[in-house]
Amino acid sequence: MSQIIRFHMADDARDLVPAKAHPDDAAYDLRTRIDATIPPGGVVLMHTGLFLELPVGYEAQIRPRSGLALKHRLTVLNSPGTIDAGYRGEVGVILINCGPEPQTIARGERIAQMVIQALPAVELQETAQLNDTARGDGGFGSTGRK
Repeated sequence: MSQIIRFHMADDARDLVPAKAHPDDAAYDLRTRIDATIPPGGVVLMHTGLFLELPVGYEAQIRPRSGLALKHRLTVLNSPGTIDAGYRGEVGVILINCGPEPQTIARGERIAQMVIQALPAVELQETAQLNDTARGDGGFGSTGRK
């Protein structure tokens, strides 16, 4: 049985309801309700018109679209962005232009993907010592290229 996720669209965004391109896709495409031009290195908060009511124990992750990243060098700056169950504001997407040219996004364009994820029930437990592993405390990049 699937989990029902309630949502509301702003009056001027009723035609922008998140949707999966294919039934077996993991993510819903999010569309922008505004026009924007993002200069090289620029950052813009894109409004989606989407308001979510996530149940406790769930989050929505906002992720980049690979086509925008590859073809236009646009990506989600805080990827993945997290929408918590208690948040009721409009879902916004922070886009950054990593390319050398200004990029124009028109109302209705797909700008990001949203994955709804169940969260495991965990509890952090402080300890004086952690168990050993093969990697140990090797820092960032310790398993990368030599």
